[in-house]
Amino acid sequence: MAHRSEVVLDIEGMTCASCVARVEKGLQTLPGVVASVNLVTNSARVEYPTAVSTAQLMSAVASVGYVATVASSSQSDATKTVPRRTSRRASARLWTSIALTLPVVGLAMVPAWQFAGWQWLSLVFATPVVFWCAWPIHRATLRALRHGSATMDTLISLGTLVAWTWSCYALFFGMAGVWGMTHPMVFFAWQQDPTANIYFETAAGVTSFILLGRWLEERSKRSAASALDEVGKLQATSATVMREGVEVRIPVDELRVDDCVVVRPGETVPVDGEVTAGSGAVNVSALTGESLPVDVIVGSPVSAGTIALDGRLEIHTSRVRGDTRLAQLGALVERAQLRKMAVARRVDKISAVFVPVVIALSVLTVVGWLVTGASLASGVTAAVAVIVIACPCALGLATPVALVVGTGRAASVGIIISGPEVLEESHRLDTIVLDKTGTVTTGVMSVARVTTVPDIDEVSLVSIAAVVERGSEHPVARAIVERATPAIAQIGTSTPFRAVAGGGAIATVGTIPGVTWSGEHEEVAVGRLDWLRDRGNHIDPVLASSAQRAAEAGMTSVGVAWGSRVWGVIHVSDSVRDDSALAVDRFRALGIEPVMVTGDAEETAQTIAGRVGIDRVHARVSPEEKTAFVANAQRNGHVVAMVGDGINDAAALAQADIGLAMGTGTDLAMAASDVTLVRGTLSAAADAVLIARATRRVIRENLFWAFAYNVVMIPLAAVGLLTPMLAGAAMAFSSLFVVLNSLRLRSITLTT
Repeated sequence: MAHRSEVVLDIEGMTCASCVARVEKGLQTLPGVVASVNLVTNSARVEYPTAVSTAQLMSAVASVGYVATVASSSQSDATKTVPRRTSRRASARLWTSIALTLPVVGLAMVPAWQFAGWQWLSLVFATPVVFWCAWPIHRATLRALRHGSATMDTLISLGTLVAWTWSCYALFFGMAGVWGMTHPMVFFAWQQDPTANIYFETAAGVTSFILLGRWLEERSKRSAASALDEVGKLQATSATVMREGVEVRIPVDELRVDDCVVVRPGETVPVDGEVTAGSGAVNVSALTGESLPVDVIVGSPVSAGTIALDGRLEIHTSRVRGDTRLAQLGALVERAQLRKMAVARRVDKISAVFVPVVIALSVLTVVGWLVTGASLASGVTAAVAVIVIACPCALGLATPVALVVGTGRAASVGIIISGPEVLEESHRLDTIVLDKTGTVTTGVMSVARVTTVPDIDEVSLVSIAAVVERGSEHPVARAIVERATPAIAQIGTSTPFRAVAGGGAIATVGTIPGVTWSGEHEEVAVGRLDWLRDRGNHIDPVLASSAQRAAEAGMTSVGVAWGSRVWGVIHVSDSVRDDSALAVDRFRALGIEPVMVTGDAEETAQTIAGRVGIDRVHARVSPEEKTAFVANAQRNGHVVAMVGDGINDAAALAQADIGLAMGTGTDLAMAASDVTLVRGTLSAAADAVLIARATRRVIRENLFWAFAYNVVMIPLAAVGLLTPMLAGAAMAFSSLFVVLNSLRLRSITLTT
């Protein structure tokens, strides 16, 4: 398979759904190019083969009338001022348009205000509105016409210019220019005299409504896209590093891997790394959504974007700039917002043919009115109303605005949705497969209790076991060593331990205060009771009974033996997450059946499942069998989500219709998933499904409104039931409704 690259292009000049379709079509004329264009972000995510250059991509965009530049991962202050200047110019056009339009509309609608010569004043006020304020719309129309196509801007330009031109004709060559002429406000096209009426209020009013709608949409889109801005705000701009024993303040762009970064209370951690000196509390809420601070000590990992609350920390840098976890999460959010749902792709295809159809309908409207014996002016008025009201800006906004708001809301509570496919599948989801360790449970083993024979105390037993296990990386071994510290520091060292696969570990331990060996050294074995029994060690019935009860409670038991006798049993457990039982109940409430699939022992898995309310359990399952289980459920017609955290879950996460990786897990698991649960709690998975379903529902509501609006309003305009000005107001309201409806997603109520 040929190597492919990916680039994000900033697109200038897009205003509607047909623009999106044109840019995509232009890019995809190049061989092997796959493009997804987003109207909300004015960006295009392009995958292309090495035979195609970025210059060719930008040229392809230019060939359809738009300007493309390669998006920068970090903008300087200078580049950030460009959108502000553009926004100020748009605001100036809007407020000028409103200021000039209000008197024009007022004079047209209130006959009592129509003084002698009012129609000529309307011409003076309306002309700058139609030509200067609406210039961006006309410019986009000219650009499209030069490339032989029509866009939604074409409809607006055509409608306003026709209304202005016809008004000038009536003013200079008809009865409308008569000094002292008045006419009442009308709602229907047939009520308007061919040459005794002017439509400057229509031309100016439509322009103002369009500009106001786009200004409000732009504000809403910036608000909706604030998730990316918030990620950027979490990143520190400068950092203190140790260089040759001296603290130096430098920009974050100059940080390097293996630097020693110093973070003081109140400062933002600028890198991913490990604490090498100091301790303190770190606020991780902005990154994970967790409200409680996390205590860090030497050896603790820390992430960029978190804030030190107290204590001076020295951090050994492992990841900087775009490689940090914070930057990668931001990239996932941006990628999700640049991708497109299947329903949005269908809408873009419809929009690409919509404009020519509307222009044809407007022509037929004029012909129809003339055939029925009506005046040309009445026919033109109705045609202008058709053109204005048909502008389906709402179609272009229905999906991307909701997608941006939905993924932004998810990101604000520590859920990173990496693609809209999650939204497509969420409503059909009926099964969720849960790994046990690290998903339903915390994945952190700890000593729950210790049972010994009367001849030895608990502290001595755990210390002896820790001396043997401190060379092991096994989670159970680490739990035992953690329990023994700091007493283990006073215990004699052992020879290098020898691990026995499936059994335990063996080491020779030196003199232990308070413990009598048969000689100067003693060989100690730590491991499963049946393994110790097979080695010829006697097990006291009290210890065997304790191990049985621990197994029924979901614990793992290891015995400690020397001198042909097991002296005690250490019970280690992986604690259930506080929210797991609630999350399982929420899955069922959402119509999703939870199933535990784990590599752990049957008895332990059943115990943990019973605690949280899971009925179906598959234990002692290998990674390959996990993947096969998901695939088999899919073959049986189920739509399956998988929640996991380890390398052994990666294949199953990729196989599932929706893969959800715990943010506390491995990078491979997160890379293979569709959703990253940064908080690392199971309830976050239920929140992710809830947000996905709500986002999809809002998208469907938006599309229904946009389509229904056009289906109902175009015939009304064609038969003269709406004047062009009222049509423009209705069209602007349609777009605004879609944006406001999408913003409801920001207030979704979650349990976390």
